[in-house]
Amino acid sequence: MSVGLAGPVRADTPAAVADPGLATALAADPKLEADAMELSHKLRCLVCQNQSIAESNAPLAVDLRDQVREQLAAGKSKEDVVDYLVERYGDFVLYEPPFKAATALLWLGPAALLFGGAAWLAFRLRRRRDEVAAQKTLSAADRTRARALLESAPGAAHSESPESRS
Repeated sequence: MSVGLAGPVRADTPAAVADPGLATALAADPKLEADAMELSHKLRCLVCQNQSIAESNAPLAVDLRDQVREQLAAGKSKEDVVDYLVERYGDFVLYEPPFKAATALLWLGPAALLFGGAAWLAFRLRRRRDEVAAQKTLSAADRTRARALLESAPGAAHSESPESRS
């Protein structure tokens, strides 16, 4: 018997059949059930992918929870159960996959993206600083040419500007 929103729900009632997410085969041993729930929270639902099998109501998650309970009840250790599921479904079934060659991208990818983005940003900021600095400084020849262009422009006021005094 499990507990639903409206109170206790027996495994053979229509409410239990209608909602496959209800745990209908709870272990009689509280220690066994605690171990099963601990493992269920560490295993990813292969259908939902962002939920553990303890949180998911997908039929596959219900089957996996039941399988975890059955294997623990048969005397297998937690490690044996996890090894069996990893062998069957791959490291993806674990929320925290082990670090090895096949999962290195999962572990190192975010850090590589962060450092790569920071390096690109630093490069762009340095380059932009150099571009702005190059635009601010005019050579003496450029200043002379600019004065000549301004003075030769039609309707140009021939008043002396602060730049022309230098």
